[in-house]
Amino acid sequence: MVSGEMAEFLVEQADARVPFMTTTSAWWRLNGELAQQGPGSDESTLQALRALGPLPEAPHILDMGCGPGRQSLALARATAATVVGLDLLLPFLRQLDRRSREAGLSERIHPVRADMSHPPIAAGRFDLLWSEGAIYIPGFEAGLTRWRELLRDGGLAAVSELSWVAEPPSETRSFWEAAYPAVADVTTNRDRAKRAGYEVISTFELPWTDWSAYYDPIEARAVELHREYEDDPAALAILSGHREEMQVLETSQGSYTYVFYLLRKR
Repeated sequence: MVSGEMAEFLVEQADARVPFMTTTSAWWRLNGELAQQGPGSDESTLQALRALGPLPEAPHILDMGCGPGRQSLALARATAATVVGLDLLLPFLRQLDRRSREAGLSERIHPVRADMSHPPIAAGRFDLLWSEGAIYIPGFEAGLTRWRELLRDGGLAAVSELSWVAEPPSETRSFWEAAYPAVADVTTNRDRAKRAGYEVISTFELPWTDWSAYYDPIEARAVELHREYEDDPAALAILSGHREEMQVLETSQGSYTYVFYLLRKR
């Protein structure tokens, strides 16, 4: 799906280790057509973009783990950037391709199917690295370390990551230590970013409304699908799985959220 100038950013073949995803599965039918695959919003994306400071007039942006590309589109609308959206799942990339065409942005948004832990991209070619809610896959410090070489000298990065922002109730901590043991507080993640070779420009917390933007459409879709899968216990477990996360969030006393980490390559 890459054409023109952006082709030189890529090696000849993307990583072949791409997982199989059936678009008829209960998980996909619940999640697959959502505009985003994690908490976030255009408002938070643009707040992060502004806080980074000046960019080149027509920057090259790499959106790691782009999913269906809500933030890719927001970045392209807000700048004169060329945006490479990288993800493993081809159905997400097809959605991004369709949405970019509908928005008249297909000449500047280029979906690429590849593994973000082993990106098939030449070093030093991007002005800005972006990743919303996806860096947990390679790991916060490991991902930043690996991706740093893709940035030009002094290049910028903006990543959002689930983070402790206050001392959590014991039940909340137990849930996330089982679900995502690598979750850490903001100070720890700032230190990780520094070890990975970045200056921390600033951080900010995503608001509650960014969670609602993610969970509300899932809940509405789960209600629609429930009757169809009422005789399939495994599918029903998938349809209701998000509710436990919602309940944990509601009883967390504001102890965690996604945090944007705004960075500069040293």
